[in-house]
Amino acid sequence: MRVGVLALQGAFREHILMLEAAGATAHAVRLPEQLDGVAGLVIPGGESTAIAKLMRTYGFYEAIRECHGSGMAVWGTCAGAILSAQTIADALPDQEPLGLMATTVRRNAYGRQVDSFEADLAIGQLDLPFRGVFIRAPLIEAVGEGVKVLARHRGDIVAAQECDMLATTFHPELTGDLRVHRYFLEHVIGAG
Repeated sequence: MRVGVLALQGAFREHILMLEAAGATAHAVRLPEQLDGVAGLVIPGGESTAIAKLMRTYGFYEAIRECHGSGMAVWGTCAGAILSAQTIADALPDQEPLGLMATTVRRNAYGRQVDSFEADLAIGQLDLPFRGVFIRAPLIEAVGEGVKVLARHRGDIVAAQECDMLATTFHPELTGDLRVHRYFLEHVIGAG
């Protein structure tokens, strides 16, 4: 299974290593034509405004929307969850969401960099708690019909799935725990 990781900014290398350890063939996607033939795309965490500007510069908005419409699964982690949302509650003027997933996401919901934290999460599909790493994390404020909430932290939605789309507001790629990456490969890519 070929999976692409958007490699414009952020923690893309870590995702590639985790996906390969989970059994996928993963590669960095730096140009829209590199989306051809991928079963899924990970939009990593990083700085959502910087990623949005680079996506616009390189023509990724339409390319990702078109590929998703043709069956490519999408997983947004942290900044990627912000960008894949239908609505960004506190969007900056030049921060356009992809509008793929029926979610409303709020940026930096837990505060600044110094307010970053880790927490054990009960993710419904996983047997044991998953250690979530939250770095300037967003939260999913609202979900539309058909969006399944997978995990909460103190009542806030931190993981959700809508058919072949996954959003996590934490960073599974920084944990060494392959379970969320395996979930993406086995249950999200195959859900389209």
